[in-house]
Amino acid sequence: MENIVYISIGSNMGNRKEIFADALRLLQNHSGIQVIDSSSLYETDPVGFLDQEDFLNAVIKAETSLKADELLAYCLQIEKQLGRKRVIRWGPRTLDLDILLYNHENIETEDLIIPHPRILDRAFVIIPLLEIDPHITLPKMETPLRVILDNMQDKDKEGVRLWKQKNGEGVFALFES
Repeated sequence: MENIVYISIGSNMGNRKEIFADALRLLQNHSGIQVIDSSSLYETDPVGFLDQEDFLNAVIKAETSLKADELLAYCLQIEKQLGRKRVIRWGPRTLDLDILLYNHENIETEDLIIPHPRILDRAFVIIPLLEIDPHITLPKMETPLRVILDNMQDKDKEGVRLWKQKNGEGVFALFES
């Protein structure tokens, strides 16, 4: 598998932890995807549409033989399979899978923009991403993500709270206990 991808996971409906575990299993069960790392789980304040429950968020790192558009199609299929309905922009959802990075490429199509266009505005993405890879950089950007996070307003960072720390025993151990 020749491509390295980072995918954010979010949920604020139903049994969030179980939905995360199901999403990871579905990703892992695809022959063209190998999940190799995950962040801790973070509970986060909603962004955009504020009248909704708090989210659980995490980031996973995977290797894939899929092209970026094929990975997007599979992520959308998983969202739908696990009950995602697109009713309100940034509204409540059972599952949200966003491709943050695909190798170190800039990709822009009608359906997909990588790096994710709002990655730099979202502490709930940057914090777990830096947990997995503290030295990660974005394509064509000189400023390290750590510096961007340090310069974010405190209110944005305070909206991200550790919910369940990764125990280091492997990707799926995070969701089992």
